Amino acid sequence: MPASQPRSRARDRNNVLNRAEFLSLNQPLKGNQESRSCGRKQSGQAGAAAGQSSGPRERRQSQQLPEEDCMQLNPSFKGIAFNSLLAIDICMSKRLGVCASRASSWGGARSMINLLGITGHGIPWIAGTLICLVKSSTLAGQEVLMNLLLALLLDIMIVAGLQKLAKRKGPYDITPGLLDYLTMDTYAFPAGHASRVAMLSKFFLNHLVLAIPLRILLVLWALCVGFSRVMIGRHHITDVLSGFVFGYLQFRLVELIWMSSNTCQMLISIW
Repeated sequence: MPASQPRSRARDRNNVLNRAEFLSLNQPLKGNQESRSCGRKQSGQAGAAAGQSSGPRERRQSQQLPEEDCMQLNPSFKGIAFNSLLAIDICMSKRLGVCASRASSWGGARSMINLLGITGHGIPWIAGTLICLVKSSTLAGQEVLMNLLLALLLDIMIVAGLQKLAKRKGPYDITPGLLDYLTMDTYAFPAGHASRVAMLSKFFLNHLVLAIPLRILLVLWALCVGFSRVMIGRHHITDVLSGFVFGYLQFRLVELIWMSSNTCQMLISIW
């Protein structure tokens, strides 16, 4: 035993790792361990917090996505019918837009169709009504013309308001003309020309004495003006049909608020 102790001490002295400059290599670093442990704790807490915060969101998404998928895969009967009718309307309107551009099948007749559409603009009708009102000398004529002017103004305001609400564009990307901007007829639904000619034709049929051929021509004119807007690509078929309906309702509204002869004379005297 006494001989073995000096030998072990000699070995410890000869061991290079027992020197003072190498003692730090044999001892673990407390600071690094603490920082690592703190980092692990913080990352664990952050991961837990992220898991807790993302948990409800992921649950909500997992709960919502199947419902949305089910709604898309299993639409209602009304949704299928509406989308089918809308697709048919767009397809038929594009096929009937034979004068939408110069390169269309009936592109050469575009100028004539536009000229037919001008007969349904509101500005020429308002200007013509004012001229006839100035030249009219009978009370009955002034009464009819004043109510016609009221009907035209109501038509422009009602159609412009409905178009601003719907904001439906036509089947073709066609910029409105100057008269369209003046009458605020810039969108497709409802067709302003269709509502106007329907209201005018019904107004003339009720308040003017016309022969049967003239009555037939008046109805044909209204139909041609309405569907000419489909031919030039400005409106869909449903836009024109709804325009006819709104035109009839506007006529009924004017009949309800019909101004008497005394009221018309008072307004004329003020003007």
